[in-house]
Amino acid sequence: MSLALSAVAIGPWVLWARLGAISRPQLHRALGYAWVTCMLGAALTGVFIRDFRLPNLWGYTPIHLLIPLTLFSLFRAFRYLAQGNIPGHRKTMQWLYFNACMVAGAFTLLPGRYLGQLVWGQCLGWL
Repeated sequence: MSLALSAVAIGPWVLWARLGAISRPQLHRALGYAWVTCMLGAALTGVFIRDFRLPNLWGYTPIHLLIPLTLFSLFRAFRYLAQGNIPGHRKTMQWLYFNACMVAGAFTLLPGRYLGQLVWGQCLGWL
């Protein structure tokens, strides 16, 4: 969970480092490698998280489809970069941040899911 939350937090900084008239390539590259490391770690450890209560196949729910999609997208983004296709790299990474961090995060934190129960149970317990 901490890898995924770190990726959510680092992502906007990585995107910001390449925006505007002032480009910060060293910062973009350093934070980008940190973000990719967090995404790889979150995707690979997600294989071991199973939920047998929701509709599943051997404990894997539909949200687990984001694991191979994340791995493929990271491979594709670096391949674009190696080919010099910066717009392809940019679009792939922006798409990955939005879908793997924002959309998957929203589904993960739904009240009926384990992490949702932890987060919302704790938040509501403080009130």
